[in-house]
Amino acid sequence: MTAESKIGIIGGGISGIAEAKQLREYEPVVFEATDSIGGRGNNSCSFPSYKEVLEYLHSYATHFDVLKLVKFNSKVWKYVLSGSWRVVWIRISGDMYWKIWGHPFDTEIPENKGPEVFQGKVVHTLDYCKLDQEESTRLLKGNKVLIVGYKKSAIDLAVECAEANQGADGQACTMVVRTLHWTVPHYSVWGLPFYMFYSTRASQFLHQRPNQGFFRTLLCHMLSPMRRTISKVIEWYLTWKLPLEKYGLKPDHPFEEDYASCQMAILPENFFSEADKGKIGFKRLGCSKWWFWEGGIELEDGSRLDADVVVLATGFDGKHKLKAIVPDPFRSLLEFPSGMMPLYRGTINPMIPNIAFVGYIESVSNLHTAELRCKWLSRLVDDKFKLPSIEKMVDQIGKEMEIMRKATRFYKRSCISTFSINHSDEICEEMGWRSWRKNSCIAEAFSPYNAHDYREDE
Repeated sequence: MTAESKIGIIGGGISGIAEAKQLREYEPVVFEATDSIGGRGNNSCSFPSYKEVLEYLHSYATHFDVLKLVKFNSKVWKYVLSGSWRVVWIRISGDMYWKIWGHPFDTEIPENKGPEVFQGKVVHTLDYCKLDQEESTRLLKGNKVLIVGYKKSAIDLAVECAEANQGADGQACTMVVRTLHWTVPHYSVWGLPFYMFYSTRASQFLHQRPNQGFFRTLLCHMLSPMRRTISKVIEWYLTWKLPLEKYGLKPDHPFEEDYASCQMAILPENFFSEADKGKIGFKRLGCSKWWFWEGGIELEDGSRLDADVVVLATGFDGKHKLKAIVPDPFRSLLEFPSGMMPLYRGTINPMIPNIAFVGYIESVSNLHTAELRCKWLSRLVDDKFKLPSIEKMVDQIGKEMEIMRKATRFYKRSCISTFSINHSDEICEEMGWRSWRKNSCIAEAFSPYNAHDYREDE
């Protein structure tokens, strides 16, 4: 990268702060739309709590002296290309232009009979996470709250709503559930650490991975009964441990499909105890469409749910935001028909020059996989290795997408959970690092990988 190039990072979340740390010698500018770091995770994780996550992130940013690089209340709305097509820039609210490496988020709002007809309040979890404790309690306490969704942010928010409505005068919140997913109470199954089933080399050997060859593919096929048995064992355990059948929350699909699509959620400890007390209720959608009416939401079958507050825990559409700011001809390259972002190493679109997208790929352990990709990106910026040809990068993307497509029916997001170690191996090899990072063969086979394992080679 030339000395006059300037790096901008969109978003002060986990990936943005990690990338700022890796590129801090270039004095990048982190454009954070809010007045604090944390991104969309500001109020969405209860295992550990979101406060503990924020404390960790602030400690991380302080330790590596990157807070000085963050430009708060700076929302990126457009970027333009230089005439040479070699440098990509962002325009923010003033006249400043910066090179972009980043990850914005957005969300869809129903168009038919939208929130403007509703006489109560409509909040997306992206906005809810910006509220402080007093504001969130005031929003939830004493109100009929409908939470649309049944993933991590929805589940955490339901518990917060129940806790804000304790006592005889408290209102119950209702979760509006369209698609069921498996939920996990903690990280062990019948006393065995959860990672033993999916997050070691030995366990991931049962799953397909990119570039595995014919015999490895054949072996995966032969071992598929063992893989299905492991999934069944976990399903039996969860059905025994949790009142899923009592509340009509037992999914019909295998657990391994939720794991392969990063759809499972860790439950807060008191989630079902609050449901037992009547503070959390559930409404299963028998149809896919719903819209607002003046007193709440109306379902496609004509039934209505009353509400004072509707919280949309329906996910974040980063591609929608990108399409709004990325100019042609690149806008059409942001999405494949599958709905996924086509990214090499989860970071680079081979057809779009000088832009990286850090944070669009998921795994069960996003912290260390995100930072490893940040290390990879910083070395690419430093010209310590070269990217392969566009054809080879496109081929690699296609192989990873095919693995994801075969692994789960929820093939709409980039999730590397079943081959995360192999994904990290290939990144390490591309950077010139050792791919096997443990001290012994036993540890390599049966212990999970974490951030400590990816310390830089000396």
